[in-house]
Parts: sequence; structure tokens; C-alpha cells
Amino acid sequence: MATVSELQHITLRVNGQTYPVEVEARWLLSDVLRHQLGLTGTHVGCEQGVCGACTVLVDGQPQRSCLMFAVQAEGSEITTIEGASPEEGLSAVQSAFQNHHALQCGFCTPAMILTTEALLARNPDPTEEEIREALSGNICRCTGYQFIVEAVQEAAERRRQG
Repeated sequence: MATVSELQHITLRVNGQTYPVEVEARWLLSDVLRHQLGLTGTHVGCEQGVCGACTVLVDGQPQRSCLMFAVQAEGSEITTIEGASPEEGLSAVQSAFQNHHALQCGFCTPAMILTTEALLARNPDPTEEEIREALSGNICRCTGYQFIVEAVQEAAERRRQG
């Protein structure tokens, strides 16, 4: 158990809200999000950065939260799946995933959605190859990816149409 002297006081900005937290320097962002802030949409799979399940957006860019210390995130804007969801209903990306049955067990879905949000923010009209490349760091063992790619294409089209 950490003593008071081993804890650092940091402030995290997550989903538009500011959270003062006490952490050990070695604590991972994924653990702080899940266990201290209760944001359990950030899933933890391999804990080695390979599966992508823990992906969150840090300053708009996909980041493996299991490879980032919480102290490294101070001063950044962090978005989890909870912050990517509108107050009511589904976002365009979430709706497209639903329309195309681009999820089965749902374990990879938050990371896939956040990765898609980042992709579409920087490239509103990605090719299939660009979509596959952007999603390549997120492992899905259920869908075979084709439905996910189709969902991203639909979400891109919806955004372009306004």
C-alpha cells in the first residue's frame, strides 16, 4: 500500500471534466480511469498495448491507456467512450456500428469507436485501405472486421452529408 509521501496529486481532464486524483507515479492511465474515476468503458485486455482494447483519445489521438502512466496524461484532454457518447441516443459512429452489426461481444467496441472518431476527425473521406490501417491496432475476435469497415464508411458518409 502506498504511503501518503508516495502519492502525487495530479489533475486529469477527462470527457470535459476536471478530476483531482492522487496516484503513484507507476499507475497506468487505464487503471486510474477504471478504478478511480469509474469509467469502465475503457477495457483492459492484454495489458501490453497489443490488443487496443484500452484505447482512449489523448488530445484527439488514439492512445493505449495501458501503456501510459496517469501522470503523463496531466495537461491533456482525455476522451473515453463515455465522453464520445451524446447525452441521449447514439453518435453517428455508434449508430453506424449498430446499423452494420459491427459488434458482437462488445469488448473491442469502445476502442474501435474512439479510433474511428479520431480517423474521421483527421480524414473525413477515408478509403477502405485507410480505414483498415487506422483500425489495425484494435483486435476484434468476433466480427471479421468487414462490418466494422462498412460502419466506418457509413459514419464518414453521414458526417460529410451533415
